[in-house]
Amino acid sequence: MLPASHRMLRSEDFTAAVRSGARSGSRRLVVHYCAAPGEVLTAPPVQDGVQGAGGAPAPAAAPVQPARIGVVVSKKQVARATHRNRIKRRVRALLRERLDDLEPGARIVVRGLAGADGATSAELAADLDRLLARSRALAHTGRRR
Repeated sequence: MLPASHRMLRSEDFTAAVRSGARSGSRRLVVHYCAAPGEVLTAPPVQDGVQGAGGAPAPAAAPVQPARIGVVVSKKQVARATHRNRIKRRVRALLRERLDDLEPGARIVVRGLAGADGATSAELAADLDRLLARSRALAHTGRRR
């Protein structure tokens, strides 16, 4: 299970990430990535006691929002509920290991496809890493969106 602060719960968040974000796909997974509009993605470091222009105190850093993640598997892709739930559990476990690497404030939806049902955990992990890097959802992969 993902920590509560990282769970995407509202259908509006899912819709925004899927419709307006970047998409990367493979035979097993599709990753939709969207930087949250209006949120501060990175907070500049502020040191205590540092004065701003004109002797005014330096502004406090804005809070950084955690990445929000949703995992979905369509009934059209995987018919059996037990198989859909197994795919979602496996993908959530892989994402939990990568939480520190994700872009702060990102909205990420991972869709499981039919090929994910028979895949090993190593294959899913390799696909997920490649797709997260390609969609720029990882904090260390270059320019920020």
